[in-house]
Amino acid sequence: MSMIEEIDAPELYNRLASDEKIRLIDVRSDMEYKQGIIEGGEFMPLHTVPLNIDDISNDVTNIIYCRSGQRSAQACMFLEQQAGIKAINLRGGIISWGQSGLPIVRPA
Repeated sequence: MSMIEEIDAPELYNRLASDEKIRLIDVRSDMEYKQGIIEGGEFMPLHTVPLNIDDISNDVTNIIYCRSGQRSAQACMFLEQQAGIKAINLRGGIISWGQSGLPIVRPA
């Protein structure tokens, strides 16, 4: 089993503020998503990731998050194993993002 790459909340915040092309994917449930997101987060519940696999590419930096980092780690592993798509997991999920004092916004 390959180790997935992880990023912590402050590093993600800095990379989002840079001009790096990042696709931020939120794999939480609908209810969790509605409670607040990381700005720019794209809603793709974990169970829909396989259905969207053709839509995810290595042309951008794919960073995936969930509530605590468990489901997003599964998504990262799935993408790499099934499609050779590189994805980075947000360690600790949106919980660690919030605990780092970073902004959580209402989805549009």
